[in-house]
Amino acid sequence: MLAEIITIGDEILIGQIVDTNSAWMAKQLNLTGISVKQITSISDDEQHILDALAQAEQRADIILITGGLGPTKDDITKKTLAKYFNMGFRRDEAALEMVRQIFEKFKRPLIDVNIQQADVPDGCEVIVNKNGTAPCMWFEKNNKIFVSMPGVPFEMMYLMDDEILPRLKHKFKLPAIVHKTILTANIGESFLAKEIEAIEDALPAHIKLAYLPKLGQVRLRLSAKGDDESKLKAEVEGFAKQIMAKVEKFVVIDEDIPLEKAILNVMDARGLTLSTAESCTGGYIAHLITQHPGCSSVYWGGAVTYAYELKESVLGVKPATLATFGAVSEETVREMSEGAVKHFKTDYALAVSGIAGPDGGTADKPVGTVWISVSSKDKTVAKLFNFSNKRLQNIERSAAAALTMLLNLLKETV
Repeated sequence: MLAEIITIGDEILIGQIVDTNSAWMAKQLNLTGISVKQITSISDDEQHILDALAQAEQRADIILITGGLGPTKDDITKKTLAKYFNMGFRRDEAALEMVRQIFEKFKRPLIDVNIQQADVPDGCEVIVNKNGTAPCMWFEKNNKIFVSMPGVPFEMMYLMDDEILPRLKHKFKLPAIVHKTILTANIGESFLAKEIEAIEDALPAHIKLAYLPKLGQVRLRLSAKGDDESKLKAEVEGFAKQIMAKVEKFVVIDEDIPLEKAILNVMDARGLTLSTAESCTGGYIAHLITQHPGCSSVYWGGAVTYAYELKESVLGVKPATLATFGAVSEETVREMSEGAVKHFKTDYALAVSGIAGPDGGTADKPVGTVWISVSSKDKTVAKLFNFSNKRLQNIERSAAAALTMLLNLLKETV
């Protein structure tokens, strides 16, 4: 079963907003057993929409459309769909009632342009949008299904979870799909592929292995498709165990979660606490950690200390250390992480100090020079990294390297 996703809106094509809808929908469809054939973004132009629909109909069984359903004149999706399916319009009372309720809730007047949102192509099935005024419309043509949804992410997600996916599962006999993710760190994609080459070559045709690299990390995703879900799970688990045994020292966790979440889980299970001392990463590591619910059971907080004065007063870095070795040095970063453990009273701390760029480098410390230190109450480990001249990449790489160093130190003290 193949699907195609079409997102409509000039704002996507000019980069004003990022199309997160397609990525989310593709993931949900894949988990359901529906493969995504293509994702297309098009402008608010009638002919572009008509062409995209006709081409999608040739490629896919299910066409999911988001965007262009608002009350303003530039939202033309509904009218274009009526033209594509050669339909007139009707006013859907259930959709109109939902619009009325929403406007009553927010004590706003209901004007004609909002009432007209309940006007839909007369041959579609309306799925009431309980979170917005734009209706969801379900069309069937030549054994193909077209579903038009609003582009507002939370409205689309509700409709997909509660309405669209259950209907698709009921309508089609979908294959079982099983995924297994292994997160690795400290090894490059090509080296990892070489290590597990024999295992990959032994995979049967219905099991695929994907490499999903990210700065400092590589996710391995095993995916199996078939009719017997329990058999697929057993097969995938067997190959996953072989892979993890082969590259054991690089394996972080066999779950589809971020590196920092894996660390939080390990530390929480062991009753350990963490703090951070950041300079060139500017709080990015703290951001990664605090985006996860429940992080406060492990993460006590941290400091962003750019100035020498703050490194001294907040973290206890010695003035002589800064004067002699500078902020970007092993000596300074060690005192930063050890100072965080001491002053923030945590079991572990990590510290980063470097030159993120694009300027600020010197002959002996060029842009991309980063020192990272991780401390427990008993041990400190520091390491020099030489990254690129790209500021954002250097910040991301520094965070990944720091978290990996923390994980390695945690493994030593199990």
